[in-house]
Amino acid sequence: MKLLDLYAKLKRDISYIEKELERSIDVEHPMLREASLHLLKAGGKRIRPVFVLLGAKFGIYDLERVKHVAVPLELIHMASLVHDDVIDDASTRRGQLTVRSKWDNRIAMYTGDYIFAKALNIVTKLPNPQIHQILSKTLVEMSIGEMEQIRFFFHTEQTVRDYLLRIRRKTALLIAISCQLGGLAAEAGENFCRQLYAFGYNVGMAFQVRDDLLDLCGTEKEIGKPPGSDIKQGNITIPVIFALQDEALRPKLLEEIVRIQATDGQTDISAFLQMIRTSDGIRCAEELASKYIDKAIRALDKLPDIQAKKDLISVAHFVGNRSY
Repeated sequence: MKLLDLYAKLKRDISYIEKELERSIDVEHPMLREASLHLLKAGGKRIRPVFVLLGAKFGIYDLERVKHVAVPLELIHMASLVHDDVIDDASTRRGQLTVRSKWDNRIAMYTGDYIFAKALNIVTKLPNPQIHQILSKTLVEMSIGEMEQIRFFFHTEQTVRDYLLRIRRKTALLIAISCQLGGLAAEAGENFCRQLYAFGYNVGMAFQVRDDLLDLCGTEKEIGKPPGSDIKQGNITIPVIFALQDEALRPKLLEEIVRIQATDGQTDISAFLQMIRTSDGIRCAEELASKYIDKAIRALDKLPDIQAKKDLISVAHFVGNRSY
């Protein structure tokens, strides 16, 4: 089944979550409202709410309860993107102007803060303290992940382990708890929630690896931003880390990275992209993403064979093969 087929099946519930997202960021302050709506209307795959909805299918499915997790998790993701764009000096995202580009950095930061605050306010509608503890711990870890990414800018000696720890915090944990909290909100069993978390974690790791591959190999039309944006910001991702392990290629790559750093990313990176695209780093990163998808699917083995399980597997395959 294609991802679009799954979205069609969940259309009513996803549309409801979309309306709740819009309602949640409605505020009297005109600039906050306009900036928040601009971000929301830029779209996105809404992968995290979909994981929440599917995770909830393993318990007592009640959209009125589940929305108090689905909406906050997407808001947290949105807020993190606004802050990322400030740090990265990004002009576009998904082919649209970023908040910082349309307004300025200050408006973007306050918009992100406002959306974070709204997310935390909404989740308090659920009285389960475990949900609040998991969410707050994840936010702490995400912040550390972002700081680690900055610490490792243009650091060519970083290891695969350094990278994996960083993307665990930066990306995988939010997807993991999307699956887990969907189950918890629906009062699914503890074992079910644990397996859903393991599934989401591994899908999240694959999601980021694939994202980093797309940044290097995709087109601007496919990814909604110029390819090579990561290296221009100093973010050395897994295909580059693998490519740097090639002793014959390493000196040329290091020379290119030093040149990019010296110009603060304001230079032609076509030679760098060509080197990476023809290196073994691409194959190694693709294999790593596939391993995580395999682990994710195996994590579902002991869950009941309901339609939601098949749907989760479909989403995992999409993540592992996505080209946008």
